[in-house]
Amino acid sequence: MNDKITIYQKPTCSKCRAALTLLNESGKEFDSINYYERPMTVELLRELLHKLNMSVRDILRTDEAMACGIESGTDEELLQMMVANPDLIQRPIVVRGDKAILGRPPENVKKLLE
Repeated sequence: MNDKITIYQKPTCSKCRAALTLLNESGKEFDSINYYERPMTVELLRELLHKLNMSVRDILRTDEAMACGIESGTDEELLQMMVANPDLIQRPIVVRGDKAILGRPPENVKKLLE
């Protein structure tokens, strides 16, 4: 099994910083990807959704102003919007092997570290 840990995060996000602290304290090696500097692709977002076992709407940040009115779009339209506007993606997303969690709350990260 691929045991590699990767966190997709935004450095200015408090939940991302808390998740990074948990990962650092775990002593496990991990990759940290600022998806504002290294944007996600639709393919990567689809893969993450599969690992999260969530739908596109599950990770849509509906409290973002630009999310207003787009919830009625198709999954494909939402994926395109999320890739173009990363603020629409719930964060952080932490992946370990074929599993992933949404780090909201950050304590969720502990589930992948066990």
